[in-house]
Amino acid sequence: MSERVSGRIVTPDGVVLGSLQVDGDRIAAIEPGTAAADRWILPGFVDIHTHGGGGFTFTTGDAAAAREAAAFHLRHGSTTLLASLVSSPFELMRDAVLAYAPLVAEGVLAGVHFEGPYLSHARCGAQNPEFLRDPSLDELTEIIKIADGTLRMVTIAPERAGALDAIRLLAEHGVVAAVGHTDGTYAEVMAAVEAGATVGTHLFNGMRPVHHREPGPIVALLDSPAVVCELVADGVHLHDGTLAFAAHSAGSARAALITDAMAAAGMPDGEYDLGGLAVTVADRVARLARDGSIAGSTLTMDAAARQALGAGLSITDVAAMAATTPARAIGLSAELGALRPGLRADLVELDADMHVVRVMKSGEWI
Repeated sequence: MSERVSGRIVTPDGVVLGSLQVDGDRIAAIEPGTAAADRWILPGFVDIHTHGGGGFTFTTGDAAAAREAAAFHLRHGSTTLLASLVSSPFELMRDAVLAYAPLVAEGVLAGVHFEGPYLSHARCGAQNPEFLRDPSLDELTEIIKIADGTLRMVTIAPERAGALDAIRLLAEHGVVAAVGHTDGTYAEVMAAVEAGATVGTHLFNGMRPVHHREPGPIVALLDSPAVVCELVADGVHLHDGTLAFAAHSAGSARAALITDAMAAAGMPDGEYDLGGLAVTVADRVARLARDGSIAGSTLTMDAAARQALGAGLSITDVAAMAATTPARAIGLSAELGALRPGLRADLVELDADMHVVRVMKSGEWI
């Protein structure tokens, strides 16, 4: 299939008013010219941290539910996403990797992300404390083997016993090690980065806060050139001022918008479940029924982009943070994540108010 898509095309080098030529599943060319100025063309969003949406969850290892959750986010512009699980028993982790492998092979998912179970009790947030434990090299070695490329990322608290060895193991096998849900010190987090950690899981949330005499995880991650910092741009997890500060501090090449969405994304307020924990959603905010902790989000990536623009970030920075940077963070930038000739034709067409008009994945409108 060959066709042209016209509008304000947001490329890594700036905005081009003109047309984008699609040939098969690839971007063939981008050319200036006459185009509708009320249409924005952005790269398909890459969400590297989401637990579900549209009433469906990734957290149970159910392939049918995962397919529906991915389809929901695809309609909101996420052409690439990881299926994130919360802290779970080893058996569920193993079963989920096996269940999701066919979806990864099919291109429905880009891989699996385990947010836990090797996390801090002190900063567990909406993680089930019953399942938190020290990193196990035996568990990780078996998961990596059976995953056969399906496992893309694991979030670890670096202060837990065995964490640095686990991070080294992941890095050696091409799995992204992320730092999150941590009460670690600046020195402990810097040691994790030295060991090979390259992502900060939802920066600020689930972390020891900044103190000028003990900078903690946030400063360590923001100031590490090799680390991509995830940001939940929903106006709840982060104040817009904090979002802008983090984006400016890290730069768009090291800041990634994520949704951290749960099944309640796109659904009415009410009662939901996240990894076996009861969650109440009211006025789009998800909180644990037990203590009111924020429990994921009801965010979609198009809404995250609008929030980031509202916080004062430029459209080129937002495109980078919503697609280019997260694609690079999980090793996919040679294939997708930007509007550039030769890359996969994944794109989102949005109206003047940045609402999704239509979505293309691999050269086909969905």
